[in-house]
Amino acid sequence: MKNLLHLLLLGVVMPVPVVQAQSAAKLAGAIASPNQRRPMQVVEAACGQCQLGLSGKSCDLAVRLNGKAYFVDGTHIDSHGDAHANDGFCQKIRQAQVQGEVLNDRFVATYFRLLPEADKVP
Repeated sequence: MKNLLHLLLLGVVMPVPVVQAQSAAKLAGAIASPNQRRPMQVVEAACGQCQLGLSGKSCDLAVRLNGKAYFVDGTHIDSHGDAHANDGFCQKIRQAQVQGEVLNDRFVATYFRLLPEADKVP
């Protein structure tokens, strides 16, 4: 009976980290692999509140497309380094290669890669 209880507890406790790891891998895979059949864009990326003039209560990733800023879904501001570092999204506007579309006044990213400072496109 004691062994059965241990097996049941392991069955309940062990799947939680596995589920979290799978969700993180799924999200990373969606952002890390560009779709060769969709157009790639180079956009300005920064904190929407600190740098791009959007309203909000906390620091959130945003991009500027065709002169208009949009908050980003599909990746997070902290997924691309420390937002408050000297080169972070809250301190300066950076450039990123992206794929995705604007839906409901938000940019839904299916690919997002922050460009190094040296790779800036004029």
